[in-house]
Amino acid sequence: QVNFVVCQLFALLAAIWFRTYLHSSKTSPFIRHVVATLLGLYLALFCFGWYALHFVIQSGISYYIMIIIGVENMHKYCFVFALGYLTVCQITRVYIFDYGQYSADFSGPMMIITQKITSLAFEIHDGMFRKNEDLTPSQRCLAVRRMPSLLEYLSYNCNFMGILAGPLCSYKDYITFIEGRSYQLQQSEANGKEDTKYEQTDPSPNIAVAQKLLICGLSLLFHMTITKTLPVEYNIDDHFRATASWPVRFFYLYLSLMAARPKYYFAWTLADAINNAAGFGFRGYDKNGVTRWDLISNLRIQQIEFSTSFKMFLDNWNIQTALWLKRVCYERATFSPTIQTFILSAIWHGVYPGYYLTFLTGVLMTLAARAIRNNIRHYFVESPAVKLCYDFITWMATQLAISYTVVPFVLLSVKPSFTFYSSCYFCLHIASILVLSVFPLKRTQKGSKKHESVQPLWSKKLEEENLLQKNSYSTTNNSFGQKQEITCRYQALKQ
Repeated sequence: QVNFVVCQLFALLAAIWFRTYLHSSKTSPFIRHVVATLLGLYLALFCFGWYALHFVIQSGISYYIMIIIGVENMHKYCFVFALGYLTVCQITRVYIFDYGQYSADFSGPMMIITQKITSLAFEIHDGMFRKNEDLTPSQRCLAVRRMPSLLEYLSYNCNFMGILAGPLCSYKDYITFIEGRSYQLQQSEANGKEDTKYEQTDPSPNIAVAQKLLICGLSLLFHMTITKTLPVEYNIDDHFRATASWPVRFFYLYLSLMAARPKYYFAWTLADAINNAAGFGFRGYDKNGVTRWDLISNLRIQQIEFSTSFKMFLDNWNIQTALWLKRVCYERATFSPTIQTFILSAIWHGVYPGYYLTFLTGVLMTLAARAIRNNIRHYFVESPAVKLCYDFITWMATQLAISYTVVPFVLLSVKPSFTFYSSCYFCLHIASILVLSVFPLKRTQKGSKKHESVQPLWSKKLEEENLLQKNSYSTTNNSFGQKQEITCRYQALKQ
């Protein structure tokens, strides 16, 4: 863990150097690719030793599969191989070397590389094999129209900015950044026009980086002080279960799981700051002309802590992974997309039984929450006072449901997980099943925005600021003209 933090701090300094001395206006894309790749592999070697060879092996074999299989079926073979290789590494690490330990392990970066391998394979398949009219707007804008070179591929998978903690980014965004075209495209996109007076500007990420480092410091401080006093394991302590009342037990459940989140806030926000320091992650300008450095951000803390629905929590937690699951599984599933997506998420996370208990429970919670929202929410959104009460109740219910669901994710093993659920008499499992048996599960209509657009009162402003953020797709490709790219992005933003 110390190695991981030291490497990330070194990566932050390297990112500042990379942006200052190897800026796209001064250096060729080839040099930027080489340096980014070598620095990434050096950090991996320092942090994980020779286990870092797995990163090169997984990427190299996947690239070979893409070359020999062809664009028609390579996405399937790459998906199976990359996920299978990751699973084998996770099995050997968990059940042979280091069961139950949270130490930084080489399978963590492999999870991000697996996302990149599979998402790029699907994007190449979409861009070089499928017909344009068969693609969804997001698939059309992310489609890659030419095969990347081996250097570009390794740079995308193993660059120093994201090799240790991500986050996932689209291949086209990364290539645009390396080639120095991101500011131009993002500026044009922000106004929905081709010609802007800002085309040559190079906005500074310093303020965004400083803000994110402040969040990192506060999260780390919280983790090192408060988190240690509220262990999740205390939820299954015999004395606590025997003596504490139900309200106290549920209140401690919420506090202990809330206290477990800052370590993720620290790791993901630091990773985002590293990318920003290198000049990567610029999304454009908001309506007030303020720069937005959240293109590849992985979480929105305030919306997580004030979520009023299960979906709202998932949409703001590990954002890039949620987008990956949506693009490679949910949008392409032929049946039960929600169930398939949760199963894929469990497999990708690892082989601890607790992961599968969490995600299978998550399926029930998601479907039940959707059924309640579709059937009763519209009765409570007309009056602001009633809406405020509804938001408060749904916030409490959401935080309790999330905490209840993710306990096995923290406890990892079957016995303590079932000890916790049995001590609660599987109450939320039973409640979810009853909800699904009573309320019809209606599919959300895309054209009906009447009720879906109503937001929690305390987070309405934040939601408005992030409306474009949730459905925007950044695009760039060498074989397309800039005019086509901006049009594609602007149409996606409007949708």
